[in-house]
Amino acid sequence: MSLNSEVLNWKYKNFLENKNNKFIKSEILKILSSETIDKAYNTISKWDGYSPTPLISLNKLNEKIKINKIFYKDESKRFHLKSFKALGGAYAVEKIIKGNNKKIISTATAGNHGRSVAWGSQKNSLECKIFISEFVSESRAEVMRSFGADVIRVKGNYEDSLNECIEQSNKNKWQIVQDVAWEDYKLVPKLTMAGYSVMMKEISEQIKNEKISHVILQAGVGGMAAAMVAGIARYLEYVPKIIIVEPDSAACVLESVKEGKIKKISIEKESIMGGMSCGEVSLLPWEILRNSVNFCVTVSDDYISKTVKHLANGDFSDEKIIGGECSTPGIASLVGLSNDDEVKNKINLNESSNVLLFGCEGDADEALYQKLLSE
Repeated sequence: MSLNSEVLNWKYKNFLENKNNKFIKSEILKILSSETIDKAYNTISKWDGYSPTPLISLNKLNEKIKINKIFYKDESKRFHLKSFKALGGAYAVEKIIKGNNKKIISTATAGNHGRSVAWGSQKNSLECKIFISEFVSESRAEVMRSFGADVIRVKGNYEDSLNECIEQSNKNKWQIVQDVAWEDYKLVPKLTMAGYSVMMKEISEQIKNEKISHVILQAGVGGMAAAMVAGIARYLEYVPKIIIVEPDSAACVLESVKEGKIKKISIEKESIMGGMSCGEVSLLPWEILRNSVNFCVTVSDDYISKTVKHLANGDFSDEKIIGGECSTPGIASLVGLSNDDEVKNKINLNESSNVLLFGCEGDADEALYQKLLSE
């Protein structure tokens, strides 16, 4: 089957319009301030090895689905960590310790956040404890160990690893550097999100005179998505349509938007998109996402290997792209939405649209990436 005929059969799983949508820049920037965002960029842009990651045109795909332009932010080239999360955890470590290298850092992770925290800890000569669930691959664990971290595997899912991290850290007086916020724990997640917002600063300069009409944002606990919304409020003079995409098995943002409050869901089956397989949106991101999001969409795991392969083969663009499992849902959801005329009209997706997607990781889990390529 040709690429042209194949993508015309792709479908999304669920779609929801946010009835409470009202994007108010001043309210968003009260939660994650312009000053906080600017400080993150001014710090991270001075790190050794920093350079803006590419914004690639998926020019072959936009011709297939009849959209003006598709921009793909390629985070596979973020430092040597192969993920946008390099911007968050490491920045939070640096800011929270304030030069005190006697602290012991701890975190729970599905992979990429822990890699960033381990790297940040190593850069600052800190001991680091990282808690992972039984579903996190050993290849991801080995990368964290390569940065000097002590990796502790916990029976159960991500939430179980987080609970164990909190319990052990409180008992041992370790400094938790987590990308999830809860009551009385918001500063570190705020710093993490500020680090992520560097992507939107770069994008605002890379698009030049173009205007983004739609942005599709992956959500696990919502940190990256909320950071991009804050980045839009800070760096863009206009507001594109904002669409959240999640695995259909872990649609905690969609369910929360539907209810108008944080809704914890039970994950019956873990998605291959492990970094997005989360049962509850984080408190701080929710404060931003609840009103700023226009639409939510979910996708199945069915198109992950296909998307990984099409990116790698140069089927979607003139460039061959290394995109990991969590880089795929933006593309899969865009194609699915484009194949539904009714929804396409509802969200004003047409031949004049310029869509921004996030390739949020490369082959961060090399074993899984090779497996997906071979399927």
